[in-house]
Amino acid sequence: MTQWLVRDVMTRDVLSVTLGTSYREIVDALVNRKVSAAPVVDDDGRVVGVVSEADLLHKVEFVGDEQHRRIFERPSRRFARDKAHAVVAEDLMTSPAITVRPEMSVVAAARRLEAERVKRLPVVDADGRLVGLVSRRDLLRMHLRPDSEIRDDIVDNVLRRALWIDPVAVQVDVANGVVTVAGRVERRSTAGLVVRLTASVPGVVDVVDQLGWDYDDSELAHSKGYPFGSAERLLRPSKD
Repeated sequence: MTQWLVRDVMTRDVLSVTLGTSYREIVDALVNRKVSAAPVVDDDGRVVGVVSEADLLHKVEFVGDEQHRRIFERPSRRFARDKAHAVVAEDLMTSPAITVRPEMSVVAAARRLEAERVKRLPVVDADGRLVGLVSRRDLLRMHLRPDSEIRDDIVDNVLRRALWIDPVAVQVDVANGVVTVAGRVERRSTAGLVVRLTASVPGVVDVVDQLGWDYDDSELAHSKGYPFGSAERLLRPSKD
């Protein structure tokens, strides 16, 4: 099946700043580009951190505050105070940067965003150099696939290639990303695979199961393990 990767959806024209970029220059760049963060790169273009609006806002938070440590101050408060008095990206940024690779699946990237509780991640090559940026919005692009493209993917890669099912036996209709599969297959387990593999196709919002079967092999499959080799492997989650 078609597997969308980060490189398929990432933004390539990315704003970045250097370690020596000043506070004012960073603010100006973020405002003009209408973005909320920028990767920080070294002289070789390698990502060393990210500077965000949250990092910059500390200077507003501590306006007029004297730069001195307080005995009973929380570490997080002290950290924020130090950033408030920083003047270049090297001291303002959050480091190390959490990054992803272009060949990572969009599913794995979405999980990384959720796990790290961030809105975007720099995309780097094997040498750690910046090649793009992937955001939550970018990952949603796969749900803009045309219905006809989604249907072709299901027919060609789920029915024909993965399950060796004649498309005449299973009708596939797609409307606004919602897929309806209807018809009849030999085994109940095969019907389940059709639904599960269809649900994993990029762009599918939901699957309406209207499939029938001739033989209920659910007990056999449960007692002896799944008999469908390559199709079963397609259902395993990515380890990226």
